[in-house]
Amino acid sequence: MDRTTTTSRPVGRRLLGSALALAVGSGLALAGGAGTAFAADVNNARNAGFESGLANWSCSAGTGTAVSTPVRTGTGALKALPAGLDNAKCVQTVTVKPNSTYTLSAWVQGGYAYLGASGTGTGTGTVSTWTPDSPSWKQLTTTFTTGASTTSVEVYTHGWYGTAAYYVDDVSVFGPDGGGTPDPDPVVPATPAGLAAGTPTTSAVPLSWNAVSGATSYKVYRDGALAATVSGTSTTVTGLAADTAYSFQVAASNAAGESAKSAAVSARTAKSGGGGGDNPAVPKHAVTGYWQNFDNGAAKQKIRDVQAAYDIIAVSFADSTTTPGQITFNLDPAVGYASVADFKADIAAKKAAGKSVIISVGGEKGNVTINSDASATAFANSAYALFQEYGFNGIDIDLEHGINSTYLTKALRQLSALAGPKMVLTMAPQTIDMQSTGTEYFKTALAVKDILTVVNTQYYNSGSMLGCDGKVYSQGSVDFLTALACIQIQGGLDPSQVGLGVPASTRGAGSGYVSPAIVNNAIDCLTKLTGCGTFKPAQAWPTLRGAMTWSTNWDATAGNAWSNAVGPHVHALP
Repeated sequence: MDRTTTTSRPVGRRLLGSALALAVGSGLALAGGAGTAFAADVNNARNAGFESGLANWSCSAGTGTAVSTPVRTGTGALKALPAGLDNAKCVQTVTVKPNSTYTLSAWVQGGYAYLGASGTGTGTGTVSTWTPDSPSWKQLTTTFTTGASTTSVEVYTHGWYGTAAYYVDDVSVFGPDGGGTPDPDPVVPATPAGLAAGTPTTSAVPLSWNAVSGATSYKVYRDGALAATVSGTSTTVTGLAADTAYSFQVAASNAAGESAKSAAVSARTAKSGGGGGDNPAVPKHAVTGYWQNFDNGAAKQKIRDVQAAYDIIAVSFADSTTTPGQITFNLDPAVGYASVADFKADIAAKKAAGKSVIISVGGEKGNVTINSDASATAFANSAYALFQEYGFNGIDIDLEHGINSTYLTKALRQLSALAGPKMVLTMAPQTIDMQSTGTEYFKTALAVKDILTVVNTQYYNSGSMLGCDGKVYSQGSVDFLTALACIQIQGGLDPSQVGLGVPASTRGAGSGYVSPAIVNNAIDCLTKLTGCGTFKPAQAWPTLRGAMTWSTNWDATAGNAWSNAVGPHVHALP
């Protein structure tokens, strides 16, 4: 969603220079001599997993930092962010033997990532491989042979200009020992300390503990039986019985083995009957509106001022913290509240009137990174804390900077376990995100279909797109709305989980505004096969959830024209 009155978004990426088509294996090919791994072969890279920060590594212009998440193994990884004309190159000089073959590999994630070695002493002296954006850890692999007098090579990683940060872990320069004192073999990690239980629900208990040096994963035990294996230092154990006491322990693990189990922590789940509390139910046909927690020229509103036509009010937006996955909320003084208590009272009043008030995550400028077990748990726990503090009864996912469906799904399921069965879950993907079931957004929606309330796709700021009939339709038309909504239903979402997202006025978005009359025609076309344009669905979907707009503030600025027209039309559906 736009925090400003206009939006610009890239429609594609362009790689400068030569495009390389490289096929790389996912396994580690051990090299030495004629391809045979000798007993003396070792990983010649030092601080290969960045467990010692950036020791032995040098990054251009300070573009590299050591981070604790996301990591593939251990407790550290490299994060490098290209800036301006700097591609965030990080290098290490590795000692090697002459006339020897080495396999160079590393695991990468995030933006464009390159891996290579220069100064090999043979041919061009440089080998490299690369990958475009990767939402999860992916291994890059290549090989090189040293020259007759080569005793060291420069191993490097870098990104690409203007792209997102990339992450690197577990670098390997595998081959004959060059005499450079490689990293020592791992030892069994110590027993984790600090195991603590958070606030239980009727079916789940959140747990956290201190990190252990050298651990690549943690095993969580419930009453002596293995309940989960995670890479981070927190998790939520789900599937528990209400009003029941459980005992939990955790052990640290790596390639060398598993530590002793920690001291046990006991926790009792909540009694049944509390899940959902006083949260109102979402109507069969609902109207969603985003409320702006900032001033961008639209009419300023308090929650109490939000028009009565809106059944779901998405408070925009939550803020990210320095902890990956964690969110918080900061009430903007520009909105005009005298106190946070008044804001909370307004939320309670709207809920008492049968409205759902949820917290939205993302927007045009917002970004939350959820790409590991630790960040998924951090997201779930922090979102639930906001539910408890402010009274939000759901969450909206409006992440416009890429998502990882695997870990976002984990995060939403953990949050659902904490919040209970009445949690409202909405999504507002951009149009491109719902063009096929292979996109990360669509995969997430299908993966949480059993707890999903509605997907209100943003049918604006996109240009022309394909409909479910394979034809291209221009935004701003009945055909665009109906033929693209059809994709979601044919892709597996229930019609009751589909809503039409549009701007409330010409000032609400950069492009794609349609009049309320066109929105109503599209709703009729999808639910009754009337009011259609050139595209007409093969069947009617009378349970279509409804419509969404950005924003209640822009609607108020335009004299409530959108909610006055679309609201009654949606609510009149049978």
